[in-house]
Amino acid sequence: MRHAFAAASLLALSACGLNGTDGEGADTEATAAPAAPADDNLADSMASRDPAQGERVVPEIPDSEERPLMQAQVVLDRQGFGPGVVDGAMGMSMRNALSGFQEANGLEATGELDEPTRQALAQWRNIPATRVVRIPETWGKLAFAPVPEDPAEQAEMERLGYESLAEKLAERFHTTPEVLAALNPGGKPAGAAGTGGTSAASETPPAAGNTPPSQAAFRAGQLIRVPNVGADRIVPGAIDDPDWQRTLQMLGVGSEQPEVARIVVSKSKGTLRAYDGDDKLVALFTVTSGSEHDPLPLGEWGVNGVAFNPPFAYDPSLFWDVPDHEEEQQIPPGPNSPVGVVWIDITKEHYGIHGTPEPQMIGRTQSHGCVRLTNWDAARLAEMVTGSTKVLFEA
Repeated sequence: MRHAFAAASLLALSACGLNGTDGEGADTEATAAPAAPADDNLADSMASRDPAQGERVVPEIPDSEERPLMQAQVVLDRQGFGPGVVDGAMGMSMRNALSGFQEANGLEATGELDEPTRQALAQWRNIPATRVVRIPETWGKLAFAPVPEDPAEQAEMERLGYESLAEKLAERFHTTPEVLAALNPGGKPAGAAGTGGTSAASETPPAAGNTPPSQAAFRAGQLIRVPNVGADRIVPGAIDDPDWQRTLQMLGVGSEQPEVARIVVSKSKGTLRAYDGDDKLVALFTVTSGSEHDPLPLGEWGVNGVAFNPPFAYDPSLFWDVPDHEEEQQIPPGPNSPVGVVWIDITKEHYGIHGTPEPQMIGRTQSHGCVRLTNWDAARLAEMVTGSTKVLFEA
């Protein structure tokens, strides 16, 4: 059983990932809130509820624009081909996702949203680019705090949680606070009465002590427009660890993931490809992998185990850019941990595949030799691997 394999792994995490080294209006509030999740889905109250194939979606608050690139991103994300941050832009991660989808579907891998690819994606054209959700009222009781850069100060914290409600929302919907602000001009969902579609959200008073003034556009109970990321169904009984189940809910990641037989990380392409037992490509994610000082350890490896929400053993002697006289620290877990929400331990000592506190930097900066993904992609991959998954790091 995959979860028993994961839970049994007690790992010393010490080689990778210092944080920063990678480089309302009345009309809106009157609208009914989304229904609670169905009994067969343990995702949160903002879970996606997709229409049946061929069924037309008629939203209560239609979006102010169509957003075709964002629509393609949410479909690719649902299919396991991660576009990185869902932002409606054609960047490196989106091109990688398109290439993966094309390869898996027998198309020429152009990395472009060309006509054959549009036709292949058309079966999901009834999945909207965005949806409107209500921020759970319980989020109003959450405390947010800045995460210091100094490891010694991080070690004094109980948990390296989100710094703001906006950051928590952004990670839940695989995007950034800036994209959420643009989707909710004036603090209302784009398309609601009195809004446009592209201006940044204006600031509204935050709950006391919970949200920095620079990100004060969102609050508990508010209706907001978000990227329509899905595949977030958590099957009752599928996850043994309650804390990990809450993490999957937090990231909008479902428990129904394919089991993968091998993983191929390409240093030159900046991608991680995952193949099932029939050698079919079932997932592709953009990654950060190594640097000039800490190159990716090329070769064939295996998976020792998976640590969910792990602490991080900070050992200065393992970092070329940190003075050895600094003290070792035990850094607490959390989404803003240097290794994010999960550590997939490989058979190369001190190396692993893990998440990140900076999803927007994946593929754009460097790591200390490990393979780094967005937290949501790392969590999804953690649900795919087993103790028999083979790992290849190639140039």
